[in-house]
Amino acid sequence: MDSLSQIVLGAAVAAAIAPARHRRAALLAGAALGTLPDLDSLPILLFTDNPVTLMTVHRSFSHSLFVLPIIGWLIWWLFKLRGRRVAESPRRWFWAIQAALVTHPLLDAFTVYGTQLWWPLMPPPTMWSSVFIIDPAYTVWLLLACIVAWLAGEKRLAQRAVVAGLILSSAYLGWSLLAKGVVEREAGRSLAAMGLADAPRFSVPMPFNTLLWRVVAMTPGGYVEAEYSVVADRGPMKFRGYPSNTQALLEARDIPSVRRLAWFNRGFMRAQVQDERLVLSDLRMGLEPDYSFQFAVAQRHADKWQAIPPLQLPWSTPVSGAGGLRALLAAMWQRIWNPSEQPFRTAVDPPREVASRYPAVEGDADTAQAESNPQ
Repeated sequence: MDSLSQIVLGAAVAAAIAPARHRRAALLAGAALGTLPDLDSLPILLFTDNPVTLMTVHRSFSHSLFVLPIIGWLIWWLFKLRGRRVAESPRRWFWAIQAALVTHPLLDAFTVYGTQLWWPLMPPPTMWSSVFIIDPAYTVWLLLACIVAWLAGEKRLAQRAVVAGLILSSAYLGWSLLAKGVVEREAGRSLAAMGLADAPRFSVPMPFNTLLWRVVAMTPGGYVEAEYSVVADRGPMKFRGYPSNTQALLEARDIPSVRRLAWFNRGFMRAQVQDERLVLSDLRMGLEPDYSFQFAVAQRHADKWQAIPPLQLPWSTPVSGAGGLRALLAAMWQRIWNPSEQPFRTAVDPPREVASRYPAVEGDADTAQAESNPQ
């Protein structure tokens, strides 16, 4: 999640556990501890500038449920020796420190990016993908709770505020999982009707909400995509087919960067050949055809793919500037409450050629399985 969400979560958790007389100190300590795991990018940059490594090592050791308790114990031990407050109430501060640290990766696991909770073990990163990386409906309760707790200090109102904030924010996460379940059930039915029942897929909420969702499923020749509003939509999802150069991806599968990305994003990526280079785009973050993470990882020589130092291409964003953000929010608001068969991307930036190139498909597996495009 975003830094503000992690700061207020860590602050609220620590303030709820620490003694009342230490509450303001706990708010500050929890905020710092809630930020700490995301500082991993700084030491990583000391060892590599490989963009694939930077992406896939972030949220690894610093977010591990094996590592963070040890770090928490070391911090607690140090402040128990040097700090008056921790020495006064060591048990409660021990759990306040541990909770402020461990809740960080658990919250991150609710997003689609991928969190390596079990590092140094190497299962694919955890991505429950039920909340967007920034969601005000989650953060606002914790922010208000921290403000009230800071103003109230040692009063009972402060404890009630942080507990209420934690309950309401956690309830929102619970709701996000319920909404995802609704989307997944309909996606499963719709894809089964198209002959894609076993296709790998993921669902992720659109920015800043949990009412409008995006679903992507992989096909032999590419992938299909649909949007679904848990408020307005009923019946089968309207999937659109898009091509990916699956042949090039297959040929380059043994290149280390390709293997690493396929492990990290579970194979949810688009392959394209641009100027004889193989470019991989992470389908989990972005809007077709614009994706946040795109890497050139191989060069074609004599009909064979050779590894090159990975190059991250400039971020492609569906909107830019305040005007673009307003258009995105307005389009999402309309789509949440109104069914539509048009790609959401065209509502943000009409009449972009995306819609005309890739018409909606429903119940036709041959159409859904977009053919591989050599370029």
